Amino acid sequence: MIQASALRGGMCILHGGDICRVMTVTHRTPGNLRAFVQVRMRNLKTGNSFEHRFSSTEAVERAILDTVPMEYLYSDGEGHHFMNQESFEQLALSDEVLGDALLYLLPNTVLRIDFYDGTPVGLELPQTVVLEVVETEPGMKGATASSSYKPAKMETGLTVQIPPFVEAGTKIEIDTRENKYLRRV
Repeated sequence: MIQASALRGGMCILHGGDICRVMTVTHRTPGNLRAFVQVRMRNLKTGNSFEHRFSSTEAVERAILDTVPMEYLYSDGEGHHFMNQESFEQLALSDEVLGDALLYLLPNTVLRIDFYDGTPVGLELPQTVVLEVVETEPGMKGATASSSYKPAKMETGLTVQIPPFVEAGTKIEIDTRENKYLRRV
């Protein structure tokens, strides 16, 4: 057990019987009222994110997860298959465990999968991924990086807003936390 004021982004806690990953923590002390900690977290089983307010001295149970590096192999009717990098065991995960992370995965991508009591509960994507643009509006001649963006469909089905000078067939780097275009590769 830890105090709510000791929570940091990235920690995993048990809240309401579910495992949740803390995304942001804001410690507030409003005037003559008691201090509290406003926490935004994501339920690792359902993928839903929500906010909760803890008293700053409230005890919170920390979840200890085993993190294993695994390589994404392929997807089929049974699920999405991953291989443990150390023991070479294969594991099939469902859409519910992966959530939106599927839109960033290409075969042979190595990522970290979190296990709680031997059950996979979520995964940690790399901060950036490189994907190829397969469909977008034609580029404008002489266009530079300005405030105008256009939608682009990536090879995995993900849609990202990109600058007007990027064309189909170009590989781009995407920030997985904000689903945002970073640069051409």
